[in-house]
Amino acid sequence: MNTAPVLQAPAHWRCVDFLSDVHLHMDDADTFAAWQRYMAHTEADALFILGDLFEVWVGDDVLDHPEQGHFWQACARVLHHTSQRMPVYFMVGNRDFLVGERLLDVAGLTGLSDPTVLTWAGQRWLLSHGDALCTADVAYQAFRAQVRQSTWTQTFLAKPLDERLALARGMRQASEERKHTQDEWADVDTPTALAATLANHCQRLIHGHTHQPAVHQLDALHHRHVLSDWDARATPPRLQVLRAERGQAPQPVDTHNL
Repeated sequence: MNTAPVLQAPAHWRCVDFLSDVHLHMDDADTFAAWQRYMAHTEADALFILGDLFEVWVGDDVLDHPEQGHFWQACARVLHHTSQRMPVYFMVGNRDFLVGERLLDVAGLTGLSDPTVLTWAGQRWLLSHGDALCTADVAYQAFRAQVRQSTWTQTFLAKPLDERLALARGMRQASEERKHTQDEWADVDTPTALAATLANHCQRLIHGHTHQPAVHQLDALHHRHVLSDWDARATPPRLQVLRAERGQAPQPVDTHNL
């Protein structure tokens, strides 16, 4: 990772929430409803969405789709309503890296680079989606490098919207099949994570992507906080944010307890 841009938090912030990997899609109304309730009731001073809010995003023109557009418009309205009460920061993930300026504008979001340093209450925290840190997954890193090129993006977005949605459905199906056959999951590489944290003079790294919520010690002084994914239909439901109170280490919070 290169040296990250820095976001200086306003002095009045007392509480900040972090979430990622909600994976909103039309076929999971329960998770959408839980996310909508959280967004309407959180009393945080700011919200950081660190990637994969959407299961897939095939371009901002999906908002105009005659059949599916209403769902994505509903997602944008929820984001917009929350952004009227507090700043909502959005970092793309591996599923929604095609989010563009139109959605950011309609939803009132402030886009974040991956990574970004948050400076708050005398602390420096490195924020990332996390997929770029999974260096052992060589095949994925090659794919990531390919699809993040402007030529690939332009070619993909030039395809008809229905064709892009069909490709996305195929990718989602393949992803679900891998979940049932894959024995091991690529995790964040500890030396890579520590090097990025040190290079940006941060005390903590906060990221999502791996769906393995935990706090890891990178060394004696530095920690890695992994965000949970969301699934309202799981047993028990996974509907968690990472909440930081001013001057305290972040702690996971189940949103149905807020």
